[in-house]
Amino acid sequence: MFDIPTVLMADEILDKAFRKASKVEHSGATRLDSVRATNISKIKSSSDIIVTTMGRYVKAFPSIDRLSPFYSELIDVTISRDKLKKCLGALDWSRGNVARVARQTTRDMAAARNMEMIDNLRNAAYGRMSSFVKQVRKELVFLGRARDTMRKFPAIDPSVPTAVIAGAPNVGKSQLVGQISTVKPRVAVYPFTTQEISVGVFERKYLRYQIIDTPGLLDRPFNERNTMELRAVLALKYLAHVVVFVLDLSETCGYTVAQQNNLLSDLRSEFGSIPIIEVENKTDLLVSESDRMKISASTGAGVPELVDALVDHLKPQ
Repeated sequence: MFDIPTVLMADEILDKAFRKASKVEHSGATRLDSVRATNISKIKSSSDIIVTTMGRYVKAFPSIDRLSPFYSELIDVTISRDKLKKCLGALDWSRGNVARVARQTTRDMAAARNMEMIDNLRNAAYGRMSSFVKQVRKELVFLGRARDTMRKFPAIDPSVPTAVIAGAPNVGKSQLVGQISTVKPRVAVYPFTTQEISVGVFERKYLRYQIIDTPGLLDRPFNERNTMELRAVLALKYLAHVVVFVLDLSETCGYTVAQQNNLLSDLRSEFGSIPIIEVENKTDLLVSESDRMKISASTGAGVPELVDALVDHLKPQ
């Protein structure tokens, strides 16, 4: 989703910069001219590597203010918008100071009258540039981790009509998404199988629809939810045109029907404007006499009828 290059750490950036600078050689009319030209090029080469490398990171991370509300808040939940902005600002500060040191040093070298002065200027510049890079060591570590996290974000098109599958853990959401869409999520018989939001697509009469499998929600207040649960909340809040709430009346999911109904009530109060289709899953184990739609995600029974209901909600009116 986000094409962000691998973030080098401070020592790696400096090693890359000074290693390249060490290979620079220039000749001049005199020995002094040669030393001057070589060292000016060393300063320019090393500073260019540092400034360009950090600049590439600053440009590669997306502008949070221009992102969709879903991605903006997903970054805030998983990474922290403010911390990301501060770290990118710190890199801009660091690269700006490195560029300033390089400009001043090359001017001083051009005016230097002997080789000893040039050597001293080079060593001082290397020390100052290293200091500015090392001052953002923690920020580079943070950005490296942020990059790894953001690369796992699902590719979601907010313009495509979207159904979100919600419910308590282990009620069969991933299995249902696998029945409906192109996504075949990992399915297991223990809670919290779905660690990330996954996105599938299905088509009907040449129209394309998105279906999103969210991490299991627990029956507790929204402000007490963990990061994984908040991702599901974000999907519901910003992406859903319709919600499929999956219940397991057999309670083999590990949650009572009362707990699941409490969660449903909670969702209705928080997202009252979003249509909710209530679906009872695992009808191969238990069938109730309620008016809810009945399906078995494991056998596929009732799934075509559910897809018809989704299309009725999602298709252009």
